[in-house]
Amino acid sequence: MAVIASCSYSTIAWGATLNKGVQPDVDYSYKASTKTGAVFDFFSALGDIAFAYAGHNVILEIQATIPSTPEKPSKKPMWRGAFLAYVVVAICYFPVALIGYWFFGNSVEDNILISLEKPAWLIATANMFVVIHVIGSYQVRFTSFFSLVNSGSVDSSAYCMHTYIYIDK
Repeated sequence: MAVIASCSYSTIAWGATLNKGVQPDVDYSYKASTKTGAVFDFFSALGDIAFAYAGHNVILEIQATIPSTPEKPSKKPMWRGAFLAYVVVAICYFPVALIGYWFFGNSVEDNILISLEKPAWLIATANMFVVIHVIGSYQVRFTSFFSLVNSGSVDSSAYCMHTYIYIDK
């Protein structure tokens, strides 16, 4: 569900940007006026990219749940899954970045939906998809925490933390 929501709001973002068209007097120059500012902006952009692909710290937790033997190691399906996940992220977010910069230049807002301004119902729909995406990713990110809390409870049969905190299948 979270993947569908993510693909939906990114498609809304770049589709609405294409519909709006290239803005008049679009400027592609650096926002920073000094060389130091440009260097800091560059490293800030690298940080944004690194945090956009921040699922790597959950991978070991997921891999630990996959059965692994010397004949059939879990690293092969994990490699395929991680590769597919990064491809999906790239398919979702690179068009938003490229089309957004092409059409708005350096005046594009950090959240491209703010740059679009209209139609309000479409922006509200995209923001609803963002909320669904965050709720879905919350469950994945905190699975290891919930397992840790459950393993430390005194009587795990009487109380199961994940039943109360996150939505299970």
